[in-house]
Amino acid sequence: MSTPQTIYSMTGYGIATRELQSGTLTVEIRAVNNRYLDIQFRLPEELRAVEPTLRELLAAKLTRGKIECRIAMAASTATPAAAELNQIMLQQLATLNAQVLKVFPQAGSLRAADVLRWPGILGADTLPADALRNACRDATAAALEEFMAARAREGAKLKDAILQHAGAIETCVAGLAPRMPAAIAAFQEKLNLRLKEALINIDDERIRQEVVLYAGKIDVDEELTRLKTHMSELRRILANGGAAGKRLDFLMQELNREANTLGSKAADIEITQAAMDLKLLIEQMREQIQNIE
Repeated sequence: MSTPQTIYSMTGYGIATRELQSGTLTVEIRAVNNRYLDIQFRLPEELRAVEPTLRELLAAKLTRGKIECRIAMAASTATPAAAELNQIMLQQLATLNAQVLKVFPQAGSLRAADVLRWPGILGADTLPADALRNACRDATAAALEEFMAARAREGAKLKDAILQHAGAIETCVAGLAPRMPAAIAAFQEKLNLRLKEALINIDDERIRQEVVLYAGKIDVDEELTRLKTHMSELRRILANGGAAGKRLDFLMQELNREANTLGSKAADIEITQAAMDLKLLIEQMREQIQNIE
């Protein structure tokens, strides 16, 4: 017997932090429902180069949802006494400053405050670009793991809710078939009564033909069979797990079509009410399914 697979919600949240010598790197991943996969990044310019790698990392795990990945760097609160100037970068700035002044003599030279604010100029606060990117990838992977776990927990709740609605639908459908003979008998009795009240003499064969014709019009055996088949397919999809949202949404359309046909053939008030109950249960399931990946 196969093990049930995970159903994922499209909503979720994950966060991870990494302490670096230059400060704290924080990665947050959050998502809301979306018809397709839409990944958006909010990250510092110095990390733009790693964005394609992070996008691949997320796309490998996700298929639907509007995903926002926010990455931020918070400067270290360590005492600046330990800071050291990055001599190589300082010389590069001096050279560049001189070159600019040759072309634009009227331009102001860099001030000390400008130099000290220059990214990476303080050696103690500087992390090599490769190390920063690696830390970013590592933190994103950790945030993604937490994000996926949150989606799995929410998906399990959605699955349970859908299965509860499915059980209610199956109970409703099971109670409809036994109603048909009673509905046909009620029609035959009503037909006999009307004919007697109208003082119309009609043979039993003609009445039988009318009853057969009526039974054909209200026959819902095909609709009930298809409803049962769709419910079996629903359970199979949920058991298989994975990206099931689109398939389940299509199944809801088919279930709703059968419920509408059932309502149009309703032979008595109880069957009419059952058809309405079915439509309500199907709509409740659809609302839950809109959240599934």
